[in-house]
Amino acid sequence: MVDEIVETKDGLKLRKLVSLKTNMAKEYQDAMLNRVEYFKEQNQKKSQFNSTVQNTVVQALSTILDLKIQVDKSLGEENLKKVHDFIDQILLLGL
Repeated sequence: MVDEIVETKDGLKLRKLVSLKTNMAKEYQDAMLNRVEYFKEQNQKKSQFNSTVQNTVVQALSTILDLKIQVDKSLGEENLKKVHDFIDQILLLGL
């Protein structure tokens, strides 16, 4: 892209666009996507341990939540309310 500098009467210098390629937006987009992909690969190389730990934690939380849902279903609504009240009382005593 070629530009020309124009000075206004106030002394402000502006760049005037002389020519514009029609494929510049596509080139910028491709460059940005390549850069994102590059940093994604670099971060994956650096954080292999973090990724493993994160996946393990997420899997454990998922299992715990599934277990909680199954317990909630098996207790029924009335017993579940009693259990929640009991847990609330224990938590309030701890404060």
